[in-house]
Amino acid sequence: MRTPSVRTRRIMTMTVAPVAILVAGLMVWQGSNAAFTASTRNSDNNWSTGSVALVDDDGGTAAFQVTNLKPGATGTKCIVVTASSSLAGVVRPHVSNLSLSGRGLAERVTLTLERGTGGSFSDCTGFVATETSLPAASLKTLADNNSSFATGGLPWSTAGVSTGESQTYRGTWAFNTTGMTQLEIDALQGSQTSIDLVWELQNS
Repeated sequence: MRTPSVRTRRIMTMTVAPVAILVAGLMVWQGSNAAFTASTRNSDNNWSTGSVALVDDDGGTAAFQVTNLKPGATGTKCIVVTASSSLAGVVRPHVSNLSLSGRGLAERVTLTLERGTGGSFSDCTGFVATETSLPAASLKTLADNNSSFATGGLPWSTAGVSTGESQTYRGTWAFNTTGMTQLEIDALQGSQTSIDLVWELQNS
């Protein structure tokens, strides 16, 4: 058998060295990618908002529709307010949209609003008061002092019952001419005033 020449042995040595380095590199790469793995997952995370809803039983009709008003007259009406919400909250009654075109009539019509149970719209039979929400005051005073949720009457704290939870409010008005002269009273003939009663619910 012929012995490889010195030149052939050098070529073989130079060839084998890079191949050995490549093979060693592949072994290291394979070794670095071989590992035990495990994982766990908590899927379908999501967020959705709650809701608040407030209705009353007025059927779209104003509680107070008084005509031919005369000095000393008074009247009472009830309304049931129902909260159907998934969130607990607070309901406060207040007023808005006072009409001042009545030549001072808004300063002479007073309103008291009580909160309780029993009764229904326009029928206060069975009503039992639990507290006074808005004290007796003229419509003008109420508009000045109780015209927003923040300045509304005593709060009703709702529990957040989606099937509904209710309270009844009884409003008592009076045309108070105490301390007026006959001339001042006569000046109110043919005058008119109006106001909105608002129940507002905000979640807590």
